Amino acid sequence: MQERYRTVAREGVHEIEINRSRFLCTLAPAASEREAQEVIQRIRRQHPTATHNCFAYVIGADGAVQKASDDGEPGGTAGGPMLQMLLRREVRYVVAVVTRYYGGVKLGAGGLIRAYGGAVGEALDALGTVTRQRFRLATVTVDHQRAGKLENDLRATGRAVREVRYAEAVTIELGLPEADVAAFRDWLADTTAGTAVLELGGEAYQDM
Repeated sequence: MQERYRTVAREGVHEIEINRSRFLCTLAPAASEREAQEVIQRIRRQHPTATHNCFAYVIGADGAVQKASDDGEPGGTAGGPMLQMLLRREVRYVVAVVTRYYGGVKLGAGGLIRAYGGAVGEALDALGTVTRQRFRLATVTVDHQRAGKLENDLRATGRAVREVRYAEAVTIELGLPEADVAAFRDWLADTTAGTAVLELGGEAYQDM
């Protein structure tokens, strides 16, 4: 499983114009192929008079699902270059839709490849990306007397504290890189004189 991946920070649109043709690139996060398809259909409904709505998406931290469509442009001149740009920039869980309004000047195959790939590249630059790191979910249970200092120590050492709950005891949920689990267990035992209980859960990704 991938230790980290990049994705778009938010949905957005970036427009470029080449020889009077308008290229509107919509980038959106997509957790699944179904979500990616929903974005594509939504953009098509928003631009019913567009000449083309070409798309590409990459789903999975390891890029397991990859699809692209030229939507009527000459084969290999639109969706493929868009997909290659996403892969080159190492972004995942993302869908790109480039909506073209033809301006009357033919661009040729090379021009189309540069336009569609470039639209995605510029949109990534404009909208920005975030890096997500794979973490092991962990829960620390500690008494109230030590909880405040422990939470401060966790945050001071850059630990990814996700939630703190107060009941009879205090539970602190955090994310740990897999490679840090053993060292963290030792650190926790030293810091709390062996009184804290560490439980490991599943895995998740979160922003770095």
